[in-house]
Amino acid sequence: MNPENFSLSEQIVSPSYIRQGSQARRTHEHLIRLLIEKGKCPEDGWDDSTIELFLHELAIMDSNNFLGNCGVGEREGRVASDLVARRHYRFMHGIGRSGDIAAIQPKAAGSSLLNKITNSVVLDILRAAGVRTVSSCFVVPMATGMSLTLCFLALRHRRPKAKFIIWPRIDQKSCFKSMITAGFEPVVIENLLEGDELRTDLRTVESKIQQLGAKNILCVHSTTSCFAPRAPDRLEELAQICAKYDIPHIVNNAYGVQLSKCMHLIQQGARIGRIDAFVQSSDKNFLVPVGGAIVAGFDDVFINEISKMYPGRASASPSTDVLITLLSLGVNGYKRLLKERKEMFTYLSTELKKLAEAHGERLLETSHNPISLAMSLKRFHEHKDKAVTQLGSMLFTRLVSGARVVPVGSEQIINGYTFQGFMSHTNRYPCPYLNAASAIGMKRQDVDLFIKKLDKCLKTLLKEIGISGAEEDIEKEMSANIEDDDTAELIENVQIGLKISTDVVNHPV
Repeated sequence: MNPENFSLSEQIVSPSYIRQGSQARRTHEHLIRLLIEKGKCPEDGWDDSTIELFLHELAIMDSNNFLGNCGVGEREGRVASDLVARRHYRFMHGIGRSGDIAAIQPKAAGSSLLNKITNSVVLDILRAAGVRTVSSCFVVPMATGMSLTLCFLALRHRRPKAKFIIWPRIDQKSCFKSMITAGFEPVVIENLLEGDELRTDLRTVESKIQQLGAKNILCVHSTTSCFAPRAPDRLEELAQICAKYDIPHIVNNAYGVQLSKCMHLIQQGARIGRIDAFVQSSDKNFLVPVGGAIVAGFDDVFINEISKMYPGRASASPSTDVLITLLSLGVNGYKRLLKERKEMFTYLSTELKKLAEAHGERLLETSHNPISLAMSLKRFHEHKDKAVTQLGSMLFTRLVSGARVVPVGSEQIINGYTFQGFMSHTNRYPCPYLNAASAIGMKRQDVDLFIKKLDKCLKTLLKEIGISGAEEDIEKEMSANIEDDDTAELIENVQIGLKISTDVVNHPV
């Protein structure tokens, strides 16, 4: 409805009513105008009707939604299912062009505008979250691992002779495979055990740079957010080393946007040293479906180079999801979620510590990790190795997702590289442990239910371990001292000694 149509409507319905409706629409349009004009996330979230109005206005600017459009090309935004069309708000052309994911599409002015606005809004959120001097970013329709690969491929053009990537170890497959996929050789730097925490070995990093030669190293690939007992890398010191040897620095900030400590590390690293780009997941930080990431940095030219490495057009779905979510939350809504996450981390830490102590275990001291916690599982490991992994299975079948049970000494081969103690970020951590994290969106009831289920699983497992141990003792005694004919008498005697009923022996839990 434009002013002319409102004027005509006054001839049909009372002018005072039409003017009221016109004023209401202008309220929506005012919010949209501010967004386009400033390119910043609104302070307060929009209602759904304003968001849908905005998306509809953008969609009808794409050629597939033109009335009377005649498309004779191989890609004209046609879809067979109206359900699919509505799921995508009729944005059918995607974003970018064949040579640049950030390029404007002549056929899709609306989708192009959506892409530009999304990148601008996300940039504003990254600054609000703590990286105040970040200058450029873009949403890429790939998860974090492939987005890291894109960064490494962009660096290849700047450093054609380089073949190594210095990588402080983190036991997460996708970030390791991102380097292999890009065609580079990871140089794994083992972490140092400081108390319970695993920290970056800066001396070995610098030694490897000197040994391999700076010109042969593509970059240092560091990590912020991670599973305890590993701590975020010493980003400030790594950034200084990179600046000293003129080596690029790429940061895996997978779920670090929600963590003020990680964002502060990136900001400080860029201020006193060198950070070329940092990559974060859209689903882990902005509560949207899996499939997108944000590549950001402090040099517009380099970030533009990365975006041009993406071959072909791209799906607009990740950008649309992020934009809708941030418009719905607003800056204040997102900050509220970050505040609640911190509160839940404190609550989870308190409750997990109580539970650990009640079961003769302890919460590991990992003060530098702001999101993940680790509880020792020494009692289970000392009695039976399989009990540790059994706990993980028990939690999963009881609908506890996200908890990780890490045994001692497991081995994993990834692309020909052997990792001892895989999942624990070191060759042999002193004890097995269980991980739990307080990520954005977690509620108090999630913590309470997790603690309740974990407590029940621990009690059940301890009971099972005790019975299993008694049975093994019985079997050893039987085989060592008697013939088969004396089995019944031995069982009776052992039952009396252990005070175990006949039903328990014959029907173990």
